[in-house]
Amino acid sequence: MLITTTPYIEGYTIRRYGPLVCAEAVMGTNIFKDYFAKIRDVVGGRSGAFQSALKEAREAIIKEVEIQAQKADCNAIIGLDIDYSEISGGGKTMLMVAAQGTAVYIEPI
Repeated sequence: MLITTTPYIEGYTIRRYGPLVCAEAVMGTNIFKDYFAKIRDVVGGRSGAFQSALKEAREAIIKEVEIQAQKADCNAIIGLDIDYSEISGGGKTMLMVAAQGTAVYIEPI
């Protein structure tokens, strides 16, 4: 399945538009990941725990929109938009990743 953030795919023509496909993932981080991430906020550096959680969430939602497109008998997704957000409160942090795009059926020109 071809997936792109652009509104079209060069070298292909869109034969049929399918439905909007969308997915969300909210990932919790455990207390140790939160603690070490806060330390990195103070001293600088990258948080491997948060990067890993974001990657896992992104891969899960891309797989989910791909499945939705396949169920709609489409072979591509155009205009894919992925948004990231953090939900914090009560000393806990949750990461949210959401994606949406348009499922289409394409053929080579």
